[in-house]
Amino acid sequence: MDQDSMLTELSGTVDSVIYKNEENGYTVLRLRDGNGETVTVVGCFPYAAQGETMLLSGAWTTHSVHGRQFKAEFAQRLMPTDTPAIYEYLAGGSVKGVGPATASLIVNRFGAKSLDVIENEPEKLAEIRGISPIKAKQISASFRQQAGMRRLMEYICSFGLRPLLAMRLYKYYGDEALSLLQANPFILASEHIGGSFSEADHLAMATGMDEHSRSRINAAVIFELNHNAGNGHVFIPRDKLAAATGQLIGVSAEEADESISMLADAGLLILDEIANLTACYLPELYSAETDAAAKLAHMARKRFHEQADPERLIARLEKQQGIQYAAKQKQTLQMALNNQILVITGGPGTGKTTSIRAILALFDELGIRTLLTAPTGRAAKRMTELTGQEASTVHRLLGAKFADDGDKVIFTKDESDQLDCGAVILDECSMVDILLMDALLRAIPEDARLILVGDADQLPSVGPGNVFSAVIRSGAVPTVRLTEIFRQNEGSRIVRNAHLINKGEHPNLSENAGDFFRLRRLEAGSTVDTITELCSVRLPGKMGIAPEEIQVLSPTRKGELGTVSLNKRLQAVLNPPAEGKKEKLFGEAVFRVGDRVMQVKNNYDMLWRSADGKLHGTGVYNGDIGRIVNMDYDSETLTVDFDGRIADFGFDALLELEHAWAMTVHKAQGSEYRAVILCLAANSQMLMTRDVLYTAVTRAKELLILVGDDSTAYRMIDNFRQTRRFSALRLRLLALSSL
Repeated sequence: MDQDSMLTELSGTVDSVIYKNEENGYTVLRLRDGNGETVTVVGCFPYAAQGETMLLSGAWTTHSVHGRQFKAEFAQRLMPTDTPAIYEYLAGGSVKGVGPATASLIVNRFGAKSLDVIENEPEKLAEIRGISPIKAKQISASFRQQAGMRRLMEYICSFGLRPLLAMRLYKYYGDEALSLLQANPFILASEHIGGSFSEADHLAMATGMDEHSRSRINAAVIFELNHNAGNGHVFIPRDKLAAATGQLIGVSAEEADESISMLADAGLLILDEIANLTACYLPELYSAETDAAAKLAHMARKRFHEQADPERLIARLEKQQGIQYAAKQKQTLQMALNNQILVITGGPGTGKTTSIRAILALFDELGIRTLLTAPTGRAAKRMTELTGQEASTVHRLLGAKFADDGDKVIFTKDESDQLDCGAVILDECSMVDILLMDALLRAIPEDARLILVGDADQLPSVGPGNVFSAVIRSGAVPTVRLTEIFRQNEGSRIVRNAHLINKGEHPNLSENAGDFFRLRRLEAGSTVDTITELCSVRLPGKMGIAPEEIQVLSPTRKGELGTVSLNKRLQAVLNPPAEGKKEKLFGEAVFRVGDRVMQVKNNYDMLWRSADGKLHGTGVYNGDIGRIVNMDYDSETLTVDFDGRIADFGFDALLELEHAWAMTVHKAQGSEYRAVILCLAANSQMLMTRDVLYTAVTRAKELLILVGDDSTAYRMIDNFRQTRRFSALRLRLLALSSL
């Protein structure tokens, strides 16, 4: 694209909108200028509509394909004021519920005051025959939302910030978003909005905030704590927090330390002495860690003395189930019988599932009502299939929902309204962070048992803490370690190699046999070609494994071998465009009917229904996998089937979805797939670790194929450096157990 003039001005009325991107506001439109000529304009014009007036600053450019066009850098946008332009605006479909016929009725009745009536006096619309009071309110709500969003986006864009942030701000704060943002620019960096601290800080400085403002430094301290919680840390040592904050915003560590004291005095952070250092906590994380430690320690001390003879009871279970338990499994049953809390840990093939089934049968025999739960929907579904008893996610079990302000997750089940049960069995416990563990412990009745099951060598939780590992390492909670590989799993190379990897040994990757294969590829291009061929041709055609039973994993999202790029290639071969197949461009992704997608954010309020319409519920959770089954351009929604739970997403909610033919190893944790293809992509040292490879390998049920270079796998095995997480759960459990 060649620029053929300097910055200049252009004004006119929007004649038509050719293209618009809801995610970033990028728009291509045709503008009718003052001379009656129509020109092409490109720029950031969120919610541009036919009939509105624009005053633009920019430059004329010549595009190699599309020819001469005006590239706008700044825009002042005015709603139409005369009757013909207002009709044009309304008839263009920019307001939901208003087409040419309704636009004509409104404009004929109210003329130049039509938009003012729609926004401020919607009851007058109902005076028009054919417009009901309900429809009048809907028309007004659509117009007000669009007007509020436009003003917010214009404000955001005027500072060079992403329009996407305006969409999120408006979603959470509605009409108050602009005033709240002006009062506190740092809400941009909150987790639910997703802006970076640098973006928020840029806005604060651009609107006149002093570099050494106490408000700015305080916001930076809180940001650092929240940011590090997202990286797994429950607290940050005071000296590290002060230094990191100073470096972030270019102030001294002493100034940051002063803010730490002020925030602590105000109760906005908690200071505690831990192992000869001063720990800085966000209040909710301090409460979660101390309360969870107290409850776990209390449960660890409690013993049950059942009247039933344990040996006779176990013998009866063996006879009923036609199974003979190993000595370790009998020990597990005995401990589950006598202790209020029990931890069961072990690698693949060591009998964790058998132990869960045995404990469940034991509790059933004793008349103990047992609830089964897991951190993710797929893990809960797998638990249901393996036990024959319904399992739910922890969030669903606890009745998770957004608070009224939409800014925080709350649980309806807690100490004031506890679960109706005598026992809870929690699987895939390594994925549970300190906040979720605390919430679960609050909801468990005083005398109920708790069984924690998982593989402590897998990746830790995405959220703060390393709860499962800390509980085990504390030695304060009764624990069973399952180490023996059972006979039915001895022939599995997936199981054998997983254990070798976990011990730091190099398996023989050239031995392609059984259920474990390696296809050596040294170039990124050939690696991607091989993966797409495996998914589309070789596995479906030669092994009868359908594409929906195959999961491609990569350690990373980025690069040619990352999940974003892999998903584009896999979409092209597994669900290509076709005449009549609906699709929606959102940002750089195309969502198409038939696509495999994943929910990437907990949405506790999302409504879902069963295919027959008989069941309804709320909640779609991070990691849930589904398929796009329908798309409606009129209502601007697409429909996703999450294993029988059908949910509708507005186009503006597509931020919550990603394609899922390929996903990161972290996202796959807690799930099991018939076939796994692992892309051996060289990445940063943080991702090139033994636990990442071990977790990936253990996701495969029947077939694992490594595609890439052997040396990448061996480097991962040799890299046993686990990122240290600041957490005091283990120390608190140790201290409480000695009381």
